Amino acid sequence: MRQFDFTPFRRSTIGFDRLFDMLEASARQQASENYPPFNLERVAEDRYRITLAVAGFKSDEIDITAQQNLLVVAGKKAENENSQGAYLHLGIANRSFERRFELADFVRVDRADLADGLLTIELVREVPEAMKPKKISVGTGGEPAEAIEHQSAKAA
Repeated sequence: MRQFDFTPFRRSTIGFDRLFDMLEASARQQASENYPPFNLERVAEDRYRITLAVAGFKSDEIDITAQQNLLVVAGKKAENENSQGAYLHLGIANRSFERRFELADFVRVDRADLADGLLTIELVREVPEAMKPKKISVGTGGEPAEAIEHQSAKAA
């Protein structure tokens, strides 16, 4: 995988350090580990789905932790000493894993399900009312609309 040098962008931008750090960390992680394979899907405008192929793992062997802007999915396979010598070919990966996903602001985990060897994690983005765009009324005449409202309240 090709590495990008973000130094010129870091010199000419202010406040984007976290974004560049996330991009560099993501590139390092993808270059080093790609197990278990996963899909990222946009289900609706504010709904997302992560699907990980975790064949052979049970729900009690998978740990999902959601922190601020970070989702960590870890799997630790329980050791089974009884069947170690019985395999003629062991092609299904049984190794432990940890996958990290950087989440945008206001994205939370809605639920997680394990079925048919696929772990599905539903995410939803909920922007608080205070952060949503607001319609601003335009006043007429020489005074702003707010000032007109305050004057009419004083007169009453």
